[in-house]
Amino acid sequence: MRIAKKTPTFRAFTRLSMLLAGAGLAAATWAADPAPKDTTASNPLGGKAAPAAAAKGTPGQPRQITWEELVPKDWDPAKEFKGMDLSSLNDGDPRANELLLKMQEVSNNAPTNPAMNGAEIKIPGFIVPLEEAKGEVTEFLLVPYFGACIHTPPPPANQILHVVTSKGAKFRAMDTVWVTGKLQTMRNDSMMGVSGYHVNATSVTKYSGGAK
Repeated sequence: MRIAKKTPTFRAFTRLSMLLAGAGLAAATWAADPAPKDTTASNPLGGKAAPAAAAKGTPGQPRQITWEELVPKDWDPAKEFKGMDLSSLNDGDPRANELLLKMQEVSNNAPTNPAMNGAEIKIPGFIVPLEEAKGEVTEFLLVPYFGACIHTPPPPANQILHVVTSKGAKFRAMDTVWVTGKLQTMRNDSMMGVSGYHVNATSVTKYSGGAK
């Protein structure tokens, strides 16, 4: 069987689909392996968002949040690409590469939700390790669906959390965890992706489904 070559046009379609899916705006099926139940790009871990007014939660207690709460309600990453006919781009067309670069720029500069800055939160997600010490992860990216940043392109910056732990955690790439800590709107560039949020984690625990 002949395997089709991934042309610039194909990559453009894929990248835009991932951009939309990462923002929770469209369904996606690009993960290389099955994700745990209720953990897909279009239905991230945690279910529906709580009211924005509750963003700060109860004083002294972290509030469980969902990934969609991290995205400003008025942000539409697809608006600059509406009306474009990607099928009109031929293989090797330089416009295809220009479009990919533009999509990446939109993704890397995805705006954060200022209402979430400073909130004590608890959120579930998948680990993308950045730093390890003695077999324990001390710094990682937290992403909303399986395969992000490793098997598929990174989600938009407002769907990636840069997490630093107070002590090492014994987890591996793509393990599913709960992260608890103070959320900050702070950009970080890493080799695995650009994150729009930072969390100083007070705890990183195994995700077993549902609230914990």
